[in-house]
Amino acid sequence: MGLVIALLVGLAVGAIARFIMPGRDPAGLLITSLLGVTGAVVAWVAGRANGWYSADGAGPGFVASILGALAVLAVYRAVGRRT
Repeated sequence: MGLVIALLVGLAVGAIARFIMPGRDPAGLLITSLLGVTGAVVAWVAGRANGWYSADGAGPGFVASILGALAVLAVYRAVGRRT
């Protein structure tokens, strides 16, 4: 059940990130949700590295996940333009 919730949150976070950073993206629903989930993972890793999430079970917040998804989306677009 946790995976389904993570994917749904990832879809929401990815959609919000694409709304905040509009542009011409051929990415569909799958890429959007993967960007959101990857953004949440990036936010979690950055938070653990900086000591923001000290509890073992603590995960990134919604805003941190959106910021992570924005970073992943920027990298995705930079790499996509080269190819």
